[in-house]
Amino acid sequence: MELVNQIRERLFALSEPEFQKFSAALIPGEERMLGVRLPALRVLAKEIARSDGWVDYLAAAPRDYFEEIMLRGMIIGAVRISPEERIRRIQAFIPEIDSWSICDSFCAGLKFAAKNREMVFSFVRPYCGSKKEFEARFGYVMLLDFFLTEEYIDAVLSLVSSFSHPAYYAKMAVAWLLATALAKFPSQAMRCLKTAPLDDFTYRKTIQKALESFRVPLALKQELRELRAQNAK
Repeated sequence: MELVNQIRERLFALSEPEFQKFSAALIPGEERMLGVRLPALRVLAKEIARSDGWVDYLAAAPRDYFEEIMLRGMIIGAVRISPEERIRRIQAFIPEIDSWSICDSFCAGLKFAAKNREMVFSFVRPYCGSKKEFEARFGYVMLLDFFLTEEYIDAVLSLVSSFSHPAYYAKMAVAWLLATALAKFPSQAMRCLKTAPLDDFTYRKTIQKALESFRVPLALKQELRELRAQNAK
């Protein structure tokens, strides 16, 4: 397919060897990386999404390089389609997520979720209980990006309380989510932190991230330090 070849040529042209080394160091085990910066990938994704060939490109695009997978995820977030069709395409793409970087960039691009929260929450919720590391991360990062709201905070913290995944990147997503919730909804999130049966790593990483945050008030940080010192878990 001519478009597929053209896009691959552009990806090669956009690649930067030094950036490739830097990025590969942040994603252990990733050996398929060209070294294309995310802003350049987003520009390319929007260009493809506005073209008549995006459907054919998504169907035929290879998965040989990290950036080709990332680009496909970005296109799914950028195209003008119904929420229902986007959900179907998201569902088909999720099994290809195999790194925190692809997961988080993909989630960030799914901005339609903000206007379709009920539908998206129902779709996302089961992934939080997945036994697969990056499916679970996808679920919790989506909650972080779009559901830390008055309407959904109790449901989100309920899912945090049920978290029990053993994998590192799933745990990190929950810690990131709960630390952000401590900044936005301190009383509810603090109650969750004190009562949820979180594993020790996720519990301590949550406190660490909250202490590092500029959005968490000093008084709450002091309470978190005391909680950690007491080893309340």
